[in-house]
Amino acid sequence: MDLDNVKQRMEGAIEALQREFAGLRTGRASVGMLEPVVVEAYGGTMPLKQVATVSVPEPRLLSVQVWDRGMVKAVEKAIREAGLGLNPQPEGAVIRVPVPDLSQERRQELVKVAGKYTESARIAVRNVRRDAMDDVKKQQKNGEISEDELKSLSDKIQQLTDTTIKRMDESLAKKEKEITTL
Repeated sequence: MDLDNVKQRMEGAIEALQREFAGLRTGRASVGMLEPVVVEAYGGTMPLKQVATVSVPEPRLLSVQVWDRGMVKAVEKAIREAGLGLNPQPEGAVIRVPVPDLSQERRQELVKVAGKYTESARIAVRNVRRDAMDDVKKQQKNGEISEDELKSLSDKIQQLTDTTIKRMDESLAKKEKEITTL
């Protein structure tokens, strides 16, 4: 049984959760806000970061530097239609994206979305735990490990699971505070 692999898979779930959280608006501009934006470009679709550079010149403003001037309209449209509640303003090859204040209602919606992301990550961790426990039980059944080793490994897997879920819950609490704090 490779506990490092189990730990690595659980860490992957935490990293995925952090990426999801980065895309949630908190009233302050962050580069991660535009992470989910997909642009129709060159006959296909591609992430915004493959056609432009995003920066945060001010706390409530994003600046999108489009590399190909012909793509400005497509990038502007993609940001506007991404469902982020943002209103991009093109100025040559640069698109300025002011980040408006969040209404209390929108903040509550974002808290719910953060909760859903966290629950999905918890489920992923539980699936990793289930797979690891199945492997350990199979090894014990095949005589590769003893009953005591089964108990020890099961306890370690459960401990890893508990620690990982606790870290996710702490991240959620931090994100909720960030969203609800004016």
